Amino acid sequence: MYRTLSILLLSLLAFALFGSVSAEEKPEPMTIESLVINALAKNPELQFYESEIVAAKAGRRVAGRPGNPELDLELGHKRSSGSDFSAEGLTYSVSLAQPIEWPGRIGLRKAIANGDIRLALLGLERFKTRLAGEVRSLAYRLSTAQDKAAVAEEVSGRFNAVKEVLVQREAGGVTPILEIRAIDAASVVMEKEAFEAAIEMQKVLLQLNQLMGRRADTPLIVARTEYDFPETPGFAELMASALTNNYRMHIRRAELAQQGLRVSLAKNERFPTVNVGPYYSEERAGEREREAGIGLSLELPIFRNGRVKVDKAKARRMQAQASMHATARELEREVAEAALVYKNSGKRLASWSSERIQSLREAAELADRHYRLGAVPVSTYIELQENYLEALEAINDVKAEALEAALELEQLIGATQKLVKTEKTAKAE
Repeated sequence: MYRTLSILLLSLLAFALFGSVSAEEKPEPMTIESLVINALAKNPELQFYESEIVAAKAGRRVAGRPGNPELDLELGHKRSSGSDFSAEGLTYSVSLAQPIEWPGRIGLRKAIANGDIRLALLGLERFKTRLAGEVRSLAYRLSTAQDKAAVAEEVSGRFNAVKEVLVQREAGGVTPILEIRAIDAASVVMEKEAFEAAIEMQKVLLQLNQLMGRRADTPLIVARTEYDFPETPGFAELMASALTNNYRMHIRRAELAQQGLRVSLAKNERFPTVNVGPYYSEERAGEREREAGIGLSLELPIFRNGRVKVDKAKARRMQAQASMHATARELEREVAEAALVYKNSGKRLASWSSERIQSLREAAELADRHYRLGAVPVSTYIELQENYLEALEAINDVKAEALEAALELEQLIGATQKLVKTEKTAKAE
């Protein structure tokens, strides 16, 4: 019944925001893991990271090639004259020079290009892990919002039904009138809770549709999934895993290695590139003169000797090293925070039995029946209905906090296996 009410609320809100939704368009409940698979396949931002990999691989192909040869062509007119002769004619020269890099320079460029590919791949993998975690968190939030909206609508409907019964009775004194007003006020509060939950559902739905590359108004129902929250390793073990496996640390180490290669390349580039190649020239002014040989040219590093470039590369390497240390300290704080939230949430969940919500639901239904019979005062009746919704919201919020903290820990420590595992997937009623 809860799931049916949540679907109804979602459809009504979608009608208000985007227009009507036909019965044929009512979606089937989807599991959280199926939503993750969908997002990893269709998220539009994936193309950006994949294009970065393509660009890096293209740079790798170019980095391994020598420089292009240079063709030099000169064409002119020559006139020769003396005391007893005068002649003129065509003159031209052709030369071809191939730049020869200093030994090791091409290898350094190839290594830097390989590092760019690794960085691009790390960026893609990091985005995928963040995307999967965000989808799981949002989908779980959506499922809890669906439950809250359904329960709020259920309690509100219960208040309205009781109010209609009381109005039909003959009012005998002030007490029945006050009870009607109290229930009416409680009904208004429940309607507000239901509407706020429906708004929250729609906000989360918009984010999920964006992550999955779908239209913002595409309806979605999430099958409620329950998770197991086991104990985590100690902080020292978590931190060691984070420093070793975290994607940000992988990226910082790769960036530091890249800057080290750039320092070596800057030092290598202080030595000039030598241009070597054949040349041929011919003059036709009375007599024909031909000349052929091998030419050599190089830049003299007098005014620009490359020291500034080396110093700049060294400074960038120091920045990369400082960034890596800062990331390590930041990881330490984030791991500690996530572990603290997860531990405290787990303690609260362990003290709450799984039958607690069911017992509160049964108590709310029992109070409703007995209030109609006059065996329960109105204050107890209203309090039980409100406590039912508040308890459901509190437990769902703590579960969501624990899940988000676990997902954050998984990403921080670069876990190859999930810290939390699915216990079961509740079927929609």
